Amino acid sequence: MAFGISIIYGLVALVCAGLLSFATTPAVRVLAFKIGAIDIPKDNRRMHSKPIPRIGGLAIYFSFCVTCLFFCSFNRELIVLLAGGFLMAALGTLDDVFRLPAIVKFICQIAIGVATALGGVRIDQLMIGGNYVSLGYFSIPITVLWIVGLSNAINLIDGLDGLSCGISTISAISILGVVLLQGELSYAVIAVILIGACFGFLPFNKHPAKIFMGDTGSLFLGYTLSVISILGTFKMHAAISVLVPLFIFAVPLTDTVFAFIRRILSGKSPFSPDRGHFHHRLVDMGFTQKETVKILYSICGIFGLVALFMCDNLFPKYKLVKSIAVVVIALAIFIITFLIMKNPKTRIHTGLFDEDVENDPVEKSKILNENREDSVETEERSNEDGK
Repeated sequence: MAFGISIIYGLVALVCAGLLSFATTPAVRVLAFKIGAIDIPKDNRRMHSKPIPRIGGLAIYFSFCVTCLFFCSFNRELIVLLAGGFLMAALGTLDDVFRLPAIVKFICQIAIGVATALGGVRIDQLMIGGNYVSLGYFSIPITVLWIVGLSNAINLIDGLDGLSCGISTISAISILGVVLLQGELSYAVIAVILIGACFGFLPFNKHPAKIFMGDTGSLFLGYTLSVISILGTFKMHAAISVLVPLFIFAVPLTDTVFAFIRRILSGKSPFSPDRGHFHHRLVDMGFTQKETVKILYSICGIFGLVALFMCDNLFPKYKLVKSIAVVVIALAIFIITFLIMKNPKTRIHTGLFDEDVENDPVEKSKILNENREDSVETEERSNEDGK
């Protein structure tokens, strides 16, 4: 397939998945009300104040599967992906409607992970230091750990409007870049379709959300991303290939690890909900929902860029040095911006001011008055120093 035709093929698949997702979300929202799949805010973990339907992931799942049937070549790997995705989406839907016990969901996720590994999609070797290391009998448990871990990571970070769906989209874009550099066009098409399905759903899911994707969407996205990463990043030709997917999913994986450690140290079950996730902490620091989502999007994008820099095809020489340089520069810019945005008195002057506050005359007037008082105090102090 010529390069130009490949681009058109990918764009058509992207648009098709996006349109299907966008067109079916309203129907899924109606279905959610019919079957009682509604998220009612009962505690301080939830950031919404009114009941919101929560099986929006069905629109993502439906658009992804239908588009794959038209644009992807049928093989064992695709069949395993679609079958496992169906089981994860079904598990999530049951949980969104009936609220299944955490241990039941966990056992089902392990079973789906084992079935995926036995179906031929597994992490059977890693490239470390330029040498392939065979995992042997450990390939199945490591594959299951990756699938279950990432599925729960995408699920746990789904705490703000558009956060989990956006993180999944950015991660899929990063995977797309990696597989394109490796010349794996078949996996690239799958990644493109997943990106389109997420894009089509985001207009309904961004703040203020009209529908949540729920466990239906988060488990499906986590599973699909884990399988695509196994096929397209773990087996890539890079000096330390295992670091590439870890960088791509650094934000949700780190949040999940910290959550489990935090809960265990507190004497709680690692699956017990709490208000200690990254997004909760940022909101508690004074950031709005939109600002918090943008911050985590940015961090995820930075790590995705680092993953691309680690590919041998992009930078054959000094890629480790360049990757570290990207991290240092990006983090320096991020920290400066974070400190500016953290202070409401300086946030209003950045041009990144939240539209909700910008359109709220009371809140905006309050911040402007605080800035004006600071300016008066500074001027009076200067006059006193002059005397």
